Amino acid sequence: MTDDIALSALSGLAPERAARVRSLIRDVPDYPAEGILFRDITPLLADAAGLADVVDGFAAAVAGLGEIDMVAGMEARGFLFGAPLATKLGVGFVPLRKAGKLPPPVERVEYDLEYGSASIELRTGTLPEGSRVLLVDDVLATGGTAAAAADLVRRSGGVVAGLAFLLELAALHGRERLDGHEVTTLLRVGPAHERGEDPGQAARPLD
Repeated sequence: MTDDIALSALSGLAPERAARVRSLIRDVPDYPAEGILFRDITPLLADAAGLADVVDGFAAAVAGLGEIDMVAGMEARGFLFGAPLATKLGVGFVPLRKAGKLPPPVERVEYDLEYGSASIELRTGTLPEGSRVLLVDDVLATGGTAAAAADLVRRSGGVVAGLAFLLELAALHGRERLDGHEVTTLLRVGPAHERGEDPGQAARPLD
């Protein structure tokens, strides 16, 4: 079967390293339901060299964004990539949490899901005024969570330097909801292949 994932910004790595990162993302057909192609990143997270290559790929891809003062990860998989990336860049890391996970006072942004709504929070006073923040998550799907995260950073006094994702499901047009922001994705699922995609998060509503 022809591979439907383009290496996108991972082309900044040596070809063999980029190809190996792709090989560590397991394709699971018909899970969690028939017709769904599940992208399992567990083997990538468990592989020290592969995970290091992803962090290096993120660092290279965002090098043109200018000064970055802080990395913010979206719950929960954004933590897995955001924290090591912050270490690589020599800056701090802040978690953007689901409602009720942080002690008060907090800043909160609510956003709509296909069935209902959700909210994300950041501890008040965490971001120094005017700090440039890079937002990180594993998957860019419809862009709802990412747009809310950008809004939360702005409300908290920060400036969104850019957004970076491991995998983009391009047919869901998440970039359109992030218009005006610099968006970087390391891997990209092409438009002919996304119908029925699952980003590897069966328990989380598509964002």
